[in-house]
Amino acid sequence: MQFLSRNSAMAAEADRRRRPFRLASSVAVLVSVGLALSSCQSLFEQAYEPSVAPSSNPQIVDEVQKGDPRAQMGAREHPRIVASYGGEYSDAKTERLVARIAGALTAVSENPNQSYRITILNSPAINAFALPGGYLYVTRGLLALANDASEVAAVLSHEMAHVTANHGIERQRREEAEVIASRVVAEVLSSDLAGKQALARGKLRLAAFSRQQELQADVIGVRTLGEAGYDPYAAARFLDSMARYSQFTSVDPDADQSLDFLSSHPNAPQRVELAKRHARAFGPEGTHGETGREYYLNGIDGLLYGDSPQEGFVRGQTFLHGQLGIRFDVPVGFQIDNKVEAVLATGPGDVAIRFDGVADNQKISLPNYISSGWVTGLLPDTIRTITVNGLEAATARASADRWDFDITVIRIGPQIFRFLTAVPKGSPALETTAAQLRASFRRITPQEAASLKPLRVRVVTVGANDNIGTLSARMMGTDRKLELFRMINALGPTSSVRPGTRVKIISE
Repeated sequence: MQFLSRNSAMAAEADRRRRPFRLASSVAVLVSVGLALSSCQSLFEQAYEPSVAPSSNPQIVDEVQKGDPRAQMGAREHPRIVASYGGEYSDAKTERLVARIAGALTAVSENPNQSYRITILNSPAINAFALPGGYLYVTRGLLALANDASEVAAVLSHEMAHVTANHGIERQRREEAEVIASRVVAEVLSSDLAGKQALARGKLRLAAFSRQQELQADVIGVRTLGEAGYDPYAAARFLDSMARYSQFTSVDPDADQSLDFLSSHPNAPQRVELAKRHARAFGPEGTHGETGREYYLNGIDGLLYGDSPQEGFVRGQTFLHGQLGIRFDVPVGFQIDNKVEAVLATGPGDVAIRFDGVADNQKISLPNYISSGWVTGLLPDTIRTITVNGLEAATARASADRWDFDITVIRIGPQIFRFLTAVPKGSPALETTAAQLRASFRRITPQEAASLKPLRVRVVTVGANDNIGTLSARMMGTDRKLELFRMINALGPTSSVRPGTRVKIISE
């Protein structure tokens, strides 16, 4: 959870325009074959030619992309993307690794003169995407899931294909046309059934168009992957890994993902088969290209995994934030999800919890703060002041639609922390859940804060006496150690590990 700031404690609109608590440094990697060869290779952790020296006339991304209207489109969206994904992840070793992979792809891409601004996003999510003008994004979560350089190359070549095929611009034009069509339908046909059907057909056309773009990018990406000297079957392997991750994190692991018909991406089995079919053009599996596994593992050893210190840590049923100096527990059976904008938790009986914080420099009283307009359905007569482990606090109840709410706000200095607990109307779980949250919220000691360490990807060598059981036992931050160990190492249910090989574990 990022801490939130407000211009006015009583302005409800300001609550909706939050600014991140942390400040992220801005580092972007430019890779372009149009640059001098020496300046391109100087970005790599291991240069292709040891004698190559850095360029005496280096170019930067803003100069290369000056005057490019597509780059201007990407530049407008770039700050929003970075903010939405928790800022940029700055680590020189990881940046050099990604630059090395991207440089090899650029040389054989559809448009080798295209420059790329590659940003590693500080997010545990598994994602990668592109904006017009060569803006490429990959999350550190995706880097943690990948097992070799060829798999990341598969992702980047796919995103480069979106750029060179101008998919971003085509998609924007199509969306604009659908917005106009939808407006006409809504005005002419109102809420008539025929109008709803027309709107639905428009959405289906837009989704189908996007799926076609994705499949086209897959084809171009696999070709680029193989021509760059990487294992072309890596695309299919990583698609399989992403499907396993989706099942691992799904509320219902057995759900059929293909039922999401309006998804902007084709279902995984279709893409895996397509990727394999185009990889066969380079020969049978294992006969073409390199995986780059060893230098890839070197590049991600120590990579931040899961929550970052700026967002706090989830440890079992407990949320702790060293920088803010706070902690609280959710009831047994609840699942915590530490989002950028807030900490969310869900539990049995459709009970939901939201926790966040705002800055209040005006020192408004907490009862007045609760009644300042940001709570929908507030019951004013229920507002009361309390103390929570010696801290100034206030509570209230609210009711809206099918839900009852408990609102608890707690002040520490110029900061107000907020709990919102929601239950189905009439549920007795409201008071017990809210009371447990309040009772568990407290400041942490400097010693507790100092002991909090983020989880990281650690690359270890399999010993003579090691097996999957002993290695997975070393995993931290999860109750599903064996399952997560198999997933991040792309190991099947019957796979084993050989002494002398290297694997990933998650530990401090």
